[in-house]
Amino acid sequence: MLDQGAPPHHDATATAPSPGLAARLVRRKPVERLVAEGGQGEGGSLRRSLGLWQLTMISIGATLGTGIFVVLGEAVPKAGPAVTLSFVIAGLTALFSALSYAELAGTIPVAGSSYSYAYATMGELVAWICGWCLVLEYGVSVAAVAVGWGEYLNELLDGTIGVTLPAVLSAPPGDGGIFNLPALIVVLLAMTFLLGGARESARANTIMVVVKIAALVLFCAIGVQGFRSGNYEHFMPLGMAGVSAAGATLFFSYIGFDAASTAGEEAKNAQRDLPRAIMLSLIIVTVLYVLVAAVAVGAKPWRSFTDSEASLAQIMTDVTGQSFWGTLLAFCAVVAIASVVLTVLYGQTRVMFAMSRDGLVPKVFSKVHPKTGAPRANTLIVSLFCGVLAAAIPLGQLADATSIGTLFAFALVNVAVVVLRRTRPEMPRTFRVPLSPVLPALGFGFCVWMMGSLSTVTWVVFGVWMAVGLVFYFVYGHRRSRLATPDTSEVRTHQK
Repeated sequence: MLDQGAPPHHDATATAPSPGLAARLVRRKPVERLVAEGGQGEGGSLRRSLGLWQLTMISIGATLGTGIFVVLGEAVPKAGPAVTLSFVIAGLTALFSALSYAELAGTIPVAGSSYSYAYATMGELVAWICGWCLVLEYGVSVAAVAVGWGEYLNELLDGTIGVTLPAVLSAPPGDGGIFNLPALIVVLLAMTFLLGGARESARANTIMVVVKIAALVLFCAIGVQGFRSGNYEHFMPLGMAGVSAAGATLFFSYIGFDAASTAGEEAKNAQRDLPRAIMLSLIIVTVLYVLVAAVAVGAKPWRSFTDSEASLAQIMTDVTGQSFWGTLLAFCAVVAIASVVLTVLYGQTRVMFAMSRDGLVPKVFSKVHPKTGAPRANTLIVSLFCGVLAAAIPLGQLADATSIGTLFAFALVNVAVVVLRRTRPEMPRTFRVPLSPVLPALGFGFCVWMMGSLSTVTWVVFGVWMAVGLVFYFVYGHRRSRLATPDTSEVRTHQK
Protein backbone atom coordinates (compact mmCIF):
# COMPACT_ATOMS: atom_id res chain seq x y z
CA MET A 1 0.00 0.00 0.00
CA LEU A 2 1.33 3.43 -0.89
CA ASP A 3 2.11 5.72 2.03
CA GLN A 4 -0.02 8.77 1.38
CA GLY A 5 1.99 10.76 3.93
CA ALA A 6 5.34 10.33 2.20
CA PRO A 7 6.81 13.66 1.00
CA PRO A 8 8.09 12.27 -2.34
CA HIS A 9 4.52 11.57 -3.43
CA HIS A 10 3.61 15.26 -3.01
CA ASP A 11 6.86 16.47 -4.54
CA ALA A 12 6.13 14.45 -7.66
CA THR A 13 2.64 15.86 -7.94
CA ALA A 14 3.43 19.49 -7.11
CA THR A 15 6.67 19.83 -9.12
CA ALA A 16 5.46 18.21 -12.33
CA PRO A 17 6.04 20.55 -15.30
CA SER A 18 2.33 21.02 -16.01
CA PRO A 19 0.25 19.54 -13.19
CA GLY A 20 -3.34 19.09 -14.23
CA LEU A 21 -6.18 20.75 -12.37
CA ALA A 22 -7.39 17.39 -11.07
CA ALA A 23 -3.95 16.65 -9.58
CA ARG A 24 -3.94 19.98 -7.77
CA LEU A 25 -7.41 19.45 -6.36
CA VAL A 26 -6.60 16.07 -4.77
CA ARG A 27 -3.11 16.85 -3.40
CA ARG A 28 -2.94 15.86 0.24
CA LYS A 29 -0.93 17.28 3.08
CA PRO A 30 1.10 14.59 4.90
CA VAL A 31 0.05 13.93 8.49
CA GLU A 32 3.67 14.25 9.64
CA ARG A 33 3.90 17.68 8.09
CA LEU A 34 0.63 18.80 9.64
CA VAL A 35 1.88 17.81 13.08
CA ALA A 36 5.39 19.20 12.55
CA GLU A 37 4.00 22.62 11.65
CA GLY A 38 1.82 22.67 14.77
CA GLY A 39 1.89 26.03 16.50
CA GLN A 40 3.92 27.78 13.82
CA GLY A 41 2.61 31.09 12.59
CA GLU A 42 3.88 34.19 10.86
CA GLY A 43 6.21 35.96 13.27
CA GLY A 44 5.56 33.74 16.28
CA SER A 45 4.09 30.52 17.67
CA LEU A 46 0.99 29.53 19.58
CA ARG A 47 1.68 28.52 23.19
CA ARG A 48 0.92 25.10 24.66
CA SER A 49 -0.79 25.98 27.94
CA LEU A 50 -4.08 24.01 28.05
CA GLY A 51 -4.66 20.80 30.01
CA LEU A 52 -7.58 18.33 30.06
CA TRP A 53 -9.68 20.49 32.40
CA GLN A 54 -9.32 23.61 30.26
CA LEU A 55 -9.99 21.68 27.04
CA THR A 56 -13.14 20.12 28.48
CA MET A 57 -14.32 23.52 29.66
CA ILE A 58 -13.70 24.94 26.18
CA SER A 59 -15.92 22.26 24.64
CA ILE A 60 -18.64 22.68 27.28
CA GLY A 61 -18.35 26.45 27.04
CA ALA A 62 -18.83 26.35 23.28
CA THR A 63 -21.74 23.91 23.48
CA LEU A 64 -23.78 24.34 26.65
CA GLY A 65 -26.15 27.24 26.39
CA THR A 66 -26.91 27.62 22.71
CA GLY A 67 -29.66 25.00 22.54
CA ILE A 68 -31.16 25.55 25.97
CA PHE A 69 -30.84 29.28 26.57
CA VAL A 70 -31.38 30.37 22.96
CA VAL A 71 -32.82 27.87 20.47
CA LEU A 72 -35.30 25.97 22.68
CA GLY A 73 -37.99 28.55 21.90
CA GLU A 74 -37.41 27.96 18.18
CA ALA A 75 -37.48 24.14 18.40
CA VAL A 76 -40.48 23.43 20.66
CA PRO A 77 -43.10 24.77 18.19
CA LYS A 78 -41.71 22.33 15.59
CA ALA A 79 -41.75 19.17 17.74
CA GLY A 80 -44.07 19.87 20.67
CA PRO A 81 -43.29 17.95 23.89
CA ALA A 82 -41.26 15.52 21.75
CA VAL A 83 -38.53 18.16 21.68
CA THR A 84 -36.82 16.01 24.31
CA LEU A 85 -36.65 13.25 21.68
CA SER A 86 -35.26 15.81 19.23
CA PHE A 87 -32.45 16.54 21.66
CA VAL A 88 -31.70 12.81 21.96
CA ILE A 89 -31.62 12.38 18.16
CA ALA A 90 -29.38 15.42 17.74
CA GLY A 91 -27.19 14.11 20.56
CA LEU A 92 -26.84 10.68 18.92
CA THR A 93 -25.89 12.33 15.65
CA ALA A 94 -23.29 14.36 17.51
CA LEU A 95 -22.06 11.25 19.36
CA PHE A 96 -21.28 9.28 16.19
CA SER A 97 -19.37 12.25 14.82
CA ALA A 98 -17.72 12.89 18.19
CA LEU A 99 -16.22 9.40 18.11
CA SER A 100 -14.64 10.16 14.74
CA TYR A 101 -13.47 13.55 15.97
CA ALA A 102 -11.91 11.95 19.04
CA GLU A 103 -9.86 9.49 16.95
CA LEU A 104 -8.66 12.12 14.48
CA ALA A 105 -7.95 14.71 17.18
CA GLY A 106 -5.68 12.24 18.95
CA THR A 107 -3.99 11.24 15.70
CA ILE A 108 -3.67 14.69 14.07
CA PRO A 109 -3.63 17.18 17.00
CA VAL A 110 -3.65 20.45 15.05
CA ALA A 111 -5.65 23.69 15.07
CA GLY A 112 -7.54 23.11 11.83
CA SER A 113 -9.96 20.52 13.24
CA SER A 114 -11.94 18.76 10.48
CA TYR A 115 -10.37 20.99 7.83
CA SER A 116 -6.94 19.52 8.58
CA TYR A 117 -8.32 15.99 8.84
CA ALA A 118 -9.83 16.33 5.37
CA TYR A 119 -6.58 17.79 4.01
CA ALA A 120 -4.66 14.71 5.16
CA THR A 121 -7.18 12.19 3.81
CA MET A 122 -9.29 13.52 0.94
CA GLY A 123 -7.25 16.25 -0.67
CA GLU A 124 -7.14 20.02 -0.93
CA LEU A 125 -10.49 20.73 -2.58
CA VAL A 126 -12.44 18.67 -0.03
CA ALA A 127 -10.37 20.28 2.74
CA TRP A 128 -11.25 23.73 1.44
CA ILE A 129 -14.95 22.84 1.29
CA CYS A 130 -14.74 21.53 4.86
CA GLY A 131 -12.90 24.64 6.05
CA TRP A 132 -15.43 26.88 4.33
CA CYS A 133 -18.19 24.98 6.15
CA LEU A 134 -16.34 25.57 9.42
CA VAL A 135 -16.28 29.28 8.70
CA LEU A 136 -20.07 29.05 8.37
CA GLU A 137 -20.36 26.79 11.43
CA TYR A 138 -18.26 28.84 13.83
CA GLY A 139 -18.63 32.33 12.45
CA VAL A 140 -22.39 32.27 12.01
CA SER A 141 -22.81 30.41 15.30
CA VAL A 142 -21.10 33.26 17.13
CA ALA A 143 -23.54 35.67 15.55
CA ALA A 144 -26.58 33.50 16.31
CA VAL A 145 -25.70 33.05 19.96
CA ALA A 146 -24.94 36.75 20.32
CA VAL A 147 -28.49 37.50 19.18
CA GLY A 148 -29.87 35.36 22.03
CA TRP A 149 -27.54 37.09 24.49
CA GLY A 150 -29.30 40.37 23.75
CA GLU A 151 -32.69 38.82 24.62
CA TYR A 152 -31.48 37.72 28.04
CA LEU A 153 -29.76 41.05 28.62
CA ASN A 154 -33.13 42.75 28.19
CA GLU A 155 -34.68 40.28 30.67
CA LEU A 156 -31.94 41.13 33.16
CA LEU A 157 -32.30 44.89 32.71
CA ASP A 158 -36.06 44.67 33.08
CA GLY A 159 -35.80 42.63 36.27
CA THR A 160 -33.16 44.82 37.92
CA ILE A 161 -33.71 48.43 36.90
CA GLY A 162 -37.07 48.20 35.13
CA VAL A 163 -35.92 49.31 31.70
CA THR A 164 -35.17 47.54 28.45
CA LEU A 165 -33.29 48.51 25.35
CA PRO A 166 -35.57 49.79 22.60
CA ALA A 167 -36.30 47.30 19.83
CA VAL A 168 -34.68 49.57 17.30
CA LEU A 169 -31.31 48.96 19.03
CA SER A 170 -31.80 45.38 20.25
CA ALA A 171 -33.21 43.57 17.22
CA PRO A 172 -31.98 43.09 13.66
CA PRO A 173 -33.83 44.22 10.53
CA GLY A 174 -36.84 41.98 9.97
CA ASP A 175 -37.38 41.48 13.70
CA GLY A 176 -38.56 45.00 14.44
CA GLY A 177 -35.21 46.72 14.77
CA ILE A 178 -32.46 48.35 12.83
CA PHE A 179 -29.29 47.21 14.61
CA ASN A 180 -28.76 44.65 17.39
CA LEU A 181 -26.32 46.54 19.57
CA PRO A 182 -26.10 43.99 22.46
CA ALA A 183 -25.12 41.25 20.00
CA LEU A 184 -22.25 43.36 18.70
CA ILE A 185 -21.15 44.25 22.24
CA VAL A 186 -20.85 40.63 23.46
CA VAL A 187 -18.75 39.70 20.42
CA LEU A 188 -16.41 42.62 21.09
CA LEU A 189 -16.12 41.59 24.77
CA ALA A 190 -15.15 38.05 23.73
CA MET A 191 -12.63 39.51 21.31
CA THR A 192 -11.01 41.43 24.16
CA PHE A 193 -10.44 38.22 26.15
CA LEU A 194 -9.06 36.37 23.12
CA LEU A 195 -6.54 39.10 22.39
CA GLY A 196 -5.01 38.38 25.81
CA GLY A 197 -4.05 34.81 24.84
CA ALA A 198 -5.40 31.25 25.12
CA ARG A 199 -4.59 30.74 28.83
CA GLU A 200 -6.35 33.92 29.93
CA SER A 201 -9.37 33.17 27.73
CA ALA A 202 -9.60 29.61 29.09
CA ARG A 203 -9.52 30.90 32.68
CA ALA A 204 -12.40 33.31 32.04
CA ASN A 205 -14.34 30.61 30.21
CA THR A 206 -14.00 28.12 33.09
CA ILE A 207 -15.59 30.59 35.51
CA MET A 208 -18.48 31.21 33.11
CA VAL A 209 -19.04 27.47 32.52
CA VAL A 210 -19.40 26.84 36.27
CA VAL A 211 -21.99 29.64 36.43
CA LYS A 212 -24.03 28.22 33.53
CA ILE A 213 -24.09 24.66 34.91
CA ALA A 214 -25.23 25.99 38.28
CA ALA A 215 -27.96 28.01 36.53
CA LEU A 216 -29.34 24.98 34.69
CA VAL A 217 -29.33 22.84 37.83
CA LEU A 218 -31.21 25.64 39.61
CA PHE A 219 -33.73 25.83 36.77
CA CYS A 220 -34.43 22.08 37.03
CA ALA A 221 -34.88 22.30 40.80
CA ILE A 222 -37.40 25.14 40.56
CA GLY A 223 -39.02 24.35 37.20
CA VAL A 224 -39.97 20.82 38.24
CA GLN A 225 -42.29 22.35 40.87
CA GLY A 226 -44.47 23.64 38.02
CA PHE A 227 -44.43 20.33 36.15
CA ARG A 228 -47.84 19.34 34.71
CA SER A 229 -48.19 15.88 33.20
CA GLY A 230 -50.97 17.18 30.97
CA ASN A 231 -48.38 19.11 28.99
CA TYR A 232 -47.16 15.74 27.67
CA GLU A 233 -50.56 14.32 26.65
CA HIS A 234 -50.03 14.98 22.95
CA PHE A 235 -46.36 14.01 22.90
CA MET A 236 -45.75 14.17 19.15
CA PRO A 237 -48.42 16.53 17.75
CA LEU A 238 -46.54 17.26 14.52
CA GLY A 239 -45.32 13.73 13.91
CA MET A 240 -41.84 12.42 13.28
CA ALA A 241 -41.28 15.09 10.63
CA GLY A 242 -41.58 17.74 13.35
CA VAL A 243 -39.22 15.85 15.63
CA SER A 244 -36.70 15.55 12.81
CA ALA A 245 -37.00 19.24 11.86
CA ALA A 246 -36.52 20.29 15.48
CA GLY A 247 -33.58 17.92 15.82
CA ALA A 248 -31.90 19.48 12.80
CA THR A 249 -32.32 22.94 14.33
CA LEU A 250 -31.16 21.72 17.76
CA PHE A 251 -28.07 20.15 16.27
CA PHE A 252 -26.90 23.77 16.24
CA SER A 253 -26.66 23.44 20.02
CA TYR A 254 -24.15 20.56 19.81
CA ILE A 255 -21.60 22.15 17.54
CA GLY A 256 -19.33 23.21 20.36
CA PHE A 257 -18.06 19.76 21.32
CA ASP A 258 -15.53 19.93 18.48
CA ALA A 259 -14.13 23.24 19.77
CA ALA A 260 -11.49 21.37 21.76
CA SER A 261 -10.11 19.95 18.51
CA THR A 262 -9.28 23.49 17.36
CA ALA A 263 -7.02 23.84 20.41
CA GLY A 264 -4.74 21.03 19.26
CA GLU A 265 -1.72 23.31 18.93
CA GLU A 266 -2.21 24.93 22.34
CA ALA A 267 -2.80 21.76 24.37
CA LYS A 268 -0.03 20.48 26.66
CA ASN A 269 -0.70 16.82 25.78
CA ALA A 270 -2.97 17.01 22.77
CA GLN A 271 -2.94 13.34 21.74
CA ARG A 272 -4.01 12.18 25.19
CA ASP A 273 -6.33 15.00 26.27
CA LEU A 274 -8.24 15.98 23.12
CA PRO A 275 -10.21 12.71 22.73
CA ARG A 276 -11.06 12.71 26.44
CA ALA A 277 -12.20 16.32 26.43
CA ILE A 278 -14.43 15.81 23.37
CA MET A 279 -16.24 12.76 24.75
CA LEU A 280 -16.54 14.02 28.33
CA SER A 281 -18.00 17.37 27.27
CA LEU A 282 -20.57 15.78 24.95
CA ILE A 283 -21.83 13.44 27.68
CA ILE A 284 -22.23 16.26 30.22
CA VAL A 285 -23.97 18.55 27.76
CA THR A 286 -26.42 15.94 26.44
CA VAL A 287 -27.57 14.95 29.94
CA LEU A 288 -28.16 18.59 30.90
CA TYR A 289 -29.98 19.39 27.65
CA VAL A 290 -32.45 16.51 27.97
CA LEU A 291 -33.17 17.23 31.64
CA VAL A 292 -33.76 20.93 31.13
CA ALA A 293 -35.90 20.41 28.02
CA ALA A 294 -38.05 17.83 29.84
CA VAL A 295 -38.62 20.18 32.79
CA ALA A 296 -39.28 23.19 30.54
CA VAL A 297 -41.97 21.46 28.46
CA GLY A 298 -43.51 19.99 31.60
CA ALA A 299 -43.78 23.42 33.18
CA LYS A 300 -45.08 25.30 30.11
CA PRO A 301 -47.50 24.19 27.35
CA TRP A 302 -45.62 23.67 24.13
CA ARG A 303 -47.80 26.10 22.17
CA SER A 304 -46.62 28.88 24.48
CA PHE A 305 -43.06 28.60 23.17
CA THR A 306 -43.35 31.20 20.42
CA ASP A 307 -40.18 32.89 19.23
CA SER A 308 -38.91 33.60 22.73
CA GLU A 309 -35.15 33.32 23.12
CA ALA A 310 -35.49 33.95 26.87
CA SER A 311 -38.01 31.18 27.56
CA LEU A 312 -36.25 29.66 30.60
CA ALA A 313 -36.25 32.93 32.53
CA GLN A 314 -39.94 33.35 31.78
CA ILE A 315 -40.69 29.83 33.05
CA MET A 316 -38.86 30.54 36.31
CA THR A 317 -40.94 33.68 36.81
CA ASP A 318 -44.22 31.91 35.97
CA VAL A 319 -43.56 28.94 38.28
CA THR A 320 -42.51 30.96 41.32
CA GLY A 321 -44.69 34.00 40.78
CA GLN A 322 -41.64 36.10 41.60
CA SER A 323 -39.49 38.03 39.20
CA PHE A 324 -36.34 37.43 41.28
CA TRP A 325 -35.72 33.88 40.02
CA GLY A 326 -36.28 34.80 36.41
CA THR A 327 -33.92 37.74 36.83
CA LEU A 328 -31.30 35.49 38.45
CA LEU A 329 -31.54 33.01 35.59
CA ALA A 330 -31.32 35.84 33.08
CA PHE A 331 -28.08 36.96 34.75
CA CYS A 332 -26.67 33.43 34.58
CA ALA A 333 -27.75 33.16 30.95
CA VAL A 334 -25.98 36.42 30.10
CA VAL A 335 -22.79 34.93 31.55
CA ALA A 336 -23.40 31.50 29.99
CA ILE A 337 -24.05 32.70 26.47
CA ALA A 338 -21.05 35.02 26.66
CA SER A 339 -18.88 31.93 27.23
CA VAL A 340 -20.34 30.31 24.08
CA VAL A 341 -19.45 33.39 22.07
CA LEU A 342 -15.94 33.37 23.56
CA THR A 343 -15.12 29.73 22.88
CA VAL A 344 -16.75 29.44 19.46
CA LEU A 345 -15.03 32.63 18.36
CA TYR A 346 -11.78 31.06 19.58
CA GLY A 347 -12.44 28.01 17.38
CA GLN A 348 -13.14 30.17 14.35
CA THR A 349 -9.86 32.07 14.69
CA ARG A 350 -7.85 28.83 15.00
CA VAL A 351 -9.42 27.31 11.89
CA MET A 352 -8.61 30.47 9.95
CA PHE A 353 -5.08 30.29 11.40
CA ALA A 354 -4.59 26.78 9.99
CA MET A 355 -6.03 27.65 6.58
CA SER A 356 -3.82 30.72 6.39
CA ARG A 357 -0.70 28.75 7.27
CA ASP A 358 -1.50 26.44 4.37
CA GLY A 359 -1.76 29.43 2.04
CA LEU A 360 -5.46 29.02 1.25
CA VAL A 361 -6.45 32.34 2.87
CA PRO A 362 -4.32 35.49 3.31
CA LYS A 363 -1.25 35.40 5.57
CA VAL A 364 -2.66 38.01 7.92
CA PHE A 365 -4.75 35.27 9.59
CA SER A 366 -1.64 33.30 10.66
CA LYS A 367 0.33 36.20 12.14
CA VAL A 368 1.00 35.56 15.85
CA HIS A 369 1.72 38.29 18.36
CA PRO A 370 5.07 37.41 20.03
CA LYS A 371 3.99 38.65 23.48
CA THR A 372 0.57 37.03 23.87
CA GLY A 373 0.98 34.08 21.51
CA ALA A 374 -2.40 34.96 19.98
CA PRO A 375 -3.26 35.65 16.32
CA ARG A 376 -4.29 39.25 16.92
CA ALA A 377 -5.12 40.44 13.41
CA ASN A 378 -7.06 37.22 12.82
CA THR A 379 -9.04 37.76 16.03
CA LEU A 380 -9.87 41.36 15.16
CA ILE A 381 -11.03 40.60 11.62
CA VAL A 382 -13.12 37.55 12.55
CA SER A 383 -14.68 39.30 15.56
CA LEU A 384 -15.75 42.35 13.60
CA PHE A 385 -17.25 40.15 10.85
CA CYS A 386 -19.22 38.06 13.36
CA GLY A 387 -20.31 41.13 15.32
CA VAL A 388 -21.76 42.86 12.27
CA LEU A 389 -23.46 39.60 11.22
CA ALA A 390 -25.03 39.26 14.68
CA ALA A 391 -26.30 42.82 14.58
CA ALA A 392 -27.96 42.52 11.19
CA ILE A 393 -29.51 39.00 10.76
CA PRO A 394 -32.38 37.32 12.73
CA LEU A 395 -31.64 34.32 14.97
CA GLY A 396 -33.68 31.62 13.24
CA GLN A 397 -31.96 32.09 9.89
CA LEU A 398 -28.56 32.07 11.57
CA ALA A 399 -29.22 28.89 13.55
CA ASP A 400 -30.35 26.86 10.52
CA ALA A 401 -27.45 28.11 8.39
CA THR A 402 -25.06 27.06 11.14
CA SER A 403 -26.66 23.62 11.40
CA ILE A 404 -26.22 22.76 7.73
CA GLY A 405 -22.58 23.85 7.70
CA THR A 406 -21.91 21.83 10.84
CA LEU A 407 -23.63 18.70 9.56
CA PHE A 408 -21.70 18.84 6.28
CA ALA A 409 -18.36 19.18 8.08
CA PHE A 410 -19.23 16.36 10.49
CA ALA A 411 -20.19 14.09 7.59
CA LEU A 412 -16.74 14.64 6.09
CA VAL A 413 -15.05 13.81 9.41
CA ASN A 414 -16.83 10.45 9.49
CA VAL A 415 -15.48 9.73 6.02
CA ALA A 416 -11.99 10.96 6.93
CA VAL A 417 -11.59 8.58 9.86
CA VAL A 418 -12.32 5.58 7.60
CA VAL A 419 -9.99 6.83 4.87
CA LEU A 420 -7.10 7.36 7.31
CA ARG A 421 -7.61 3.88 8.76
CA ARG A 422 -7.15 2.45 5.27
CA THR A 423 -4.30 4.67 4.03
CA ARG A 424 -2.32 4.92 7.29
CA PRO A 425 -3.25 1.90 9.42
CA GLU A 426 0.18 1.88 11.12
CA MET A 427 -0.22 5.33 12.69
CA PRO A 428 -0.43 5.36 16.51
CA ARG A 429 -3.92 6.29 17.73
CA THR A 430 -4.69 7.27 21.33
CA PHE A 431 -8.39 6.62 20.69
CA ARG A 432 -10.08 4.38 18.13
CA VAL A 433 -13.71 4.50 17.01
CA PRO A 434 -15.29 1.18 18.01
CA LEU A 435 -16.97 -0.94 15.32
CA SER A 436 -15.41 1.06 12.50
CA PRO A 437 -16.51 1.55 9.75
CA VAL A 438 -20.06 0.86 11.02
CA LEU A 439 -20.28 3.76 13.51
CA PRO A 440 -18.66 6.32 11.17
CA ALA A 441 -21.13 5.18 8.48
CA LEU A 442 -24.00 5.74 10.93
CA GLY A 443 -22.59 9.16 11.78
CA PHE A 444 -22.45 10.05 8.09
CA GLY A 445 -25.98 8.78 7.52
CA PHE A 446 -27.44 10.71 10.46
CA CYS A 447 -25.78 13.91 9.25
CA VAL A 448 -27.20 13.49 5.73
CA TRP A 449 -30.66 12.68 7.14
CA MET A 450 -30.72 15.76 9.35
CA MET A 451 -29.48 17.96 6.51
CA GLY A 452 -32.46 16.75 4.51
CA SER A 453 -34.78 17.96 7.28
CA LEU A 454 -33.71 21.57 6.88
CA SER A 455 -35.74 24.05 4.87
CA THR A 456 -35.32 24.84 1.19
CA VAL A 457 -34.30 28.38 2.07
CA THR A 458 -31.47 27.04 4.25
CA TRP A 459 -30.28 24.87 1.37
CA VAL A 460 -30.33 27.83 -1.00
CA VAL A 461 -28.28 29.90 1.46
CA PHE A 462 -25.86 27.00 1.84
CA GLY A 463 -25.56 26.62 -1.93
CA VAL A 464 -24.79 30.29 -2.38
CA TRP A 465 -22.24 30.15 0.46
CA MET A 466 -20.48 27.17 -1.11
CA ALA A 467 -20.47 28.82 -4.53
CA VAL A 468 -18.79 31.90 -3.09
CA GLY A 469 -16.25 29.69 -1.35
CA LEU A 470 -15.40 27.77 -4.51
CA VAL A 471 -14.90 31.00 -6.45
CA PHE A 472 -12.52 32.24 -3.75
CA TYR A 473 -10.62 28.94 -3.78
CA PHE A 474 -10.10 28.85 -7.54
CA VAL A 475 -9.22 32.53 -7.75
CA TYR A 476 -6.92 32.61 -4.71
CA GLY A 477 -6.47 29.46 -2.64
CA HIS A 478 -5.33 26.72 -5.01
CA ARG A 479 -2.78 29.03 -6.67
CA ARG A 480 -1.22 30.14 -3.37
CA SER A 481 -1.38 26.80 -1.57
CA ARG A 482 1.90 25.89 0.06
CA LEU A 483 1.60 22.43 -1.40
CA ALA A 484 2.09 24.13 -4.78
CA THR A 485 5.61 25.14 -3.64
CA PRO A 486 6.73 22.08 -1.67
CA ASP A 487 10.44 22.80 -1.74
CA THR A 488 10.11 25.84 0.53
CA SER A 489 7.64 24.12 2.79
CA GLU A 490 9.71 20.98 3.14
CA VAL A 491 12.76 23.03 4.10
CA ARG A 492 10.73 24.78 6.80
CA THR A 493 9.48 21.46 8.12
CA HIS A 494 12.90 19.81 8.23
CA GLN A 495 14.38 22.82 10.01
CA LYS A 496 12.08 22.25 12.99
